[in-house]
This record gives sequence, C-alpha cells and structure tokens, in this order.
Amino acid sequence: MNLLYNGEARETQTRYLSELLLECQVDENAVATALNGDFVPRSLRASTPLQDGDRVEVVAPMQGG
Repeated sequence: MNLLYNGEARETQTRYLSELLLECQVDENAVATALNGDFVPRSLRASTPLQDGDRVEVVAPMQGG
C-alpha cells in the first residue's frame, strides 16, 4: 500500500500504525502520531489500521528554550 509518511510517499505492507513505526525504526514511546490529521494515542496504535492513501505524521518533542 502507498501512504504519506511525514509528507513523503512511502510504500509499506504493514497493516497497523504500530507496525509502521517499528518498520521505520521509530521509538514508539518518544513520539506523537496522527493519522489523516487525527491524533492517535500510543494505546491505540496497535489497533489503528492503515489504508492505501493514508497520511501519517510522526513527531518527536523538541527540547530547549
């Protein structure tokens, strides 16, 4: 399936958001996620299915002042 991952086209065979994060080598505990503009809490990532054309945003908090 094809989707947008942080604005870039990506092809994946993963079925759930948590699997995509694993595939992208992202520390699930250190990021926030959104699917098609809607926030997805960490507790729901394993049960959040992906579909062709989805937009996934993954952001990490920044430190500093």
